Formats: sequence, C-alpha cells, structure tokens
Amino acid sequence: MTREELNHDIQQEIQEEVNRETRNKWIKFSIKCIVFLLIFFSIFFSYTTYISTVKIEVREYRITNDKIPESLNGLKIIQFSDFHFGSTMFEKELKKVVELTNIRKPDIIVFTGDLIQKNYEIDSEKQEEIIELLQTMNASVGKYAILGDEDSEKIATIFNQSNFTILRNEYDLIYKEDNNPILLIGLSSLEKGQDISKAYQYFTLEGSNPNLFTITILHEPDAVEEIQKNYSSDLFLAGHSHNGNIRIPFLNISPFKVKNAIKYNQEYYSLENSELYISSGLGTQNGIRLFCRPSINFFRLSNK
Repeated sequence: MTREELNHDIQQEIQEEVNRETRNKWIKFSIKCIVFLLIFFSIFFSYTTYISTVKIEVREYRITNDKIPESLNGLKIIQFSDFHFGSTMFEKELKKVVELTNIRKPDIIVFTGDLIQKNYEIDSEKQEEIIELLQTMNASVGKYAILGDEDSEKIATIFNQSNFTILRNEYDLIYKEDNNPILLIGLSSLEKGQDISKAYQYFTLEGSNPNLFTITILHEPDAVEEIQKNYSSDLFLAGHSHNGNIRIPFLNISPFKVKNAIKYNQEYYSLENSELYISSGLGTQNGIRLFCRPSINFFRLSNK
C-alpha cells in the first residue's frame, strides 16, 4: 500500500468518526427536544384541562348610578353563568359556587344560561343533587334565571324546583324597605324566541317610571345591539362567550369567538348610557381554559 493510499484510508476513518460524532449529537439533541416538548405539552394539557378549568375566582365590581334609590344603595348581586355541568364542572364545583355565593350574602342571584353541557345525559339522581345545591343558594330579595341556548325544559324544571324565578322575556320590580324599586328584565336566548318588546313592556304601561334603574340579564351579548335600537338599560349582564376560554396575556383578547358573541365577548364594555358585563362562565365548551379562569361576578350597586 502506498503512502497516498494509507493517508486516504486514515482520512476516511477520521471523517467517518466525525460523521458519527455529529450524528450522535443530533440524535441526542433531537431526543432532548422531544422530551422537552413532551414535558411541556403534558404540563400545558394538565394545566389547561385540570387546573385552570376548576379554580373558580370571584370578580368584584361596583356599579355607580344616581338612579339607584337610597333603599337599594349597596344592593349585592351575584351572577353565575354557563356552568355546563358535565364538562369540567360537577357536583363538587357546584357546591363551591354555592359556598362562594352564600359567604357574600347577596340580595339577588341571577343565572344567565346554560346549566348542563350539551348532549350530557343527566340522570334523576344527579338532577336531584343539583336541585338540592341550588336550593341552598341564599338571596335576601330573590333568585332569577334565564334559559340559555342549550337549556331544555328540564332545566326550567330544575330552576323552578330550586326556588328561582325564570324570566322568559319578562320583568320584575325589585323592592327593598320602601316603594322605590329597580327594574330587572330577563330576555330569553336568541335560540328560544327572544321577544324584546315583551320583555321591555313595563315602559309602555300607563304610569310607568321611565327613570328606573334598569338591569337586563341575557344570555347572548350580541343581542344588546338590537335592544339598544329602541330601548335602554343601565346595566346588561350576559354570558355565553366564556370570554373566549383562551385569552392572550397583556393584549387581553381572545382569538376564539362563538355565534352571537362575536362583537361582544370580553369581560366589560362601556356602551352609550349603559354598561355590559360578560361572565367568563364556569364550565367550558371545548374542555380547556388558558388565562381565563372560571368565575362568578359579584356586583355592588351604589348611588354615590
């Protein structure tokens, strides 16, 4: 073998060793990347599915308006919405909602739609458990509910047996201590025959007070557009949007929107002569939440 051939063989062996080392480095790097991604997505999945979906927060707001009568100054309202029993919410979470509500001693409790997850089969035993828990929700003035797009007549039965008043395009005058009320209006879901003129018929009655502080509870927030064409409300409380379930930090927006919550899907909007608050809901529509915890809303009314 000539010197040139020997050098060539040596160089070839060296190159093969370099190639093996390079290949081994890439294999190790790829394995590390795969392990990292597996760990990351496992943590992400666990957090969005099992932690952020059940850690319920209470969002507190003060509503100030000089139309609120003195006897109702300080009135406390709890709003809960979109429980979607059977999604990520079950008896344990409903009991927690009851506890968080009762500890605040609200005057009024309002539910703004979608109690049971769509296509979730609820048996008579679970139905009785839900009724018993809802019955223990305490409000000094009254408990009210509207039906969401996913609520059947079975849900109406549950609320009726839980001492809630269901408002189907109806209103109620809320009194406390004297004869100066506020007006509570409940609109049915757009999917269940919403009748705005019927809901706001109080203002067409002879002797009605056009200056009453008015609260409207509704399921789909985009219905506000149609309402404001002919009627006014000082405060709108809605659900349905879940605030998107997944939100982008710092930008406070969500890339995910649902039908009838396209224009309005965030937590708060200042409208012309009115305010709109949208609950983030409690359950989920897709099984996950990110930077958008399940919540109940706690309002205090003030005339100062």
